[in-house]
Amino acid sequence: MKLFPTLASLLLCIAMPLAHAETAANGCTEVTVDGYKAPNYGCLGQQMGNAPNAAKAAQKNREAQNIPVQKRPPNQVGLSTPAATSVRMGNTFGTSVKPQRP
Repeated sequence: MKLFPTLASLLLCIAMPLAHAETAANGCTEVTVDGYKAPNYGCLGQQMGNAPNAAKAAQKNREAQNIPVQKRPPNQVGLSTPAATSVRMGNTFGTSVKPQRP
């Protein structure tokens, strides 16, 4: 049974050059396995979410999206625009009440 620990340590020594971990400049650990890098996405996500100005930026985004109804374009409120009516009416625009297209 002394063969198993020796074999396990031999396999571990063979596999060590294939995997390499290093700390990147941003503080997250990147692992390189056989030449392919695998970044730590959990660490990167935490760094992106903990910005000191994130709350201010989110507030400005909400304020920019809250446009009063009277200042919104007609197609966002559900009204028809002259261009849309012209496409729907086709060649009967201004001459008939029956649209060319339903």
